[in-house]
Amino acid sequence: MSRFDDAYYRRYYGDGGVHDHARIGHLATAVHELCAWWEVPPESMLDVGAGVGMWRDWYVATHPHVRTLSIDVSEHACTTWGHEQHDIATWTPSQTFDLVVCHSVLHYLDDAAVAAAIEHLATATRYVLYLELPTEHDLLELVDPERSDMEVFRRTGTWYRRLLEPWFQQAGAGLWVRRGAVALFELEAARP
Repeated sequence: MSRFDDAYYRRYYGDGGVHDHARIGHLATAVHELCAWWEVPPESMLDVGAGVGMWRDWYVATHPHVRTLSIDVSEHACTTWGHEQHDIATWTPSQTFDLVVCHSVLHYLDDAAVAAAIEHLATATRYVLYLELPTEHDLLELVDPERSDMEVFRRTGTWYRRLLEPWFQQAGAGLWVRRGAVALFELEAARP
């Protein structure tokens, strides 16, 4: 996809971009530690739409024993930051991963591609999916249009939940656990 070229990454991940290594480090620490709390500490991690590779880099630096695979649809990102080139809407991994990270990806895909991608994410996830995905509400109320790409599909949280819930239980804070794989207390899990 030529949309995700050098100019895109300079615009949204350069100085003043929406995410940086320090912020992702805080988030990755929290996600990793919650997995450990749920007694499923990640031994493997798949980063879908890896972009500049911040999640993978965090794991390599802090937990080098964790097997990581980073993928992206962008030829530029794959060449520049060393990911495998795959489109999650058409690619199904041949193995499962303890933790799957899908950070700001699905809102770029059309409806049919999102449905396929979620099915592939479910196939890839052994225990926990971290999903950061701005909804229509978020794009209107929370997302900074100066720092974020706003040329995305706008959908409701209900629309996404309908596709996720056959495979996952929402735990909150972007965390979804594979149904039957992680025991959550009643108040740990979000209710529909």
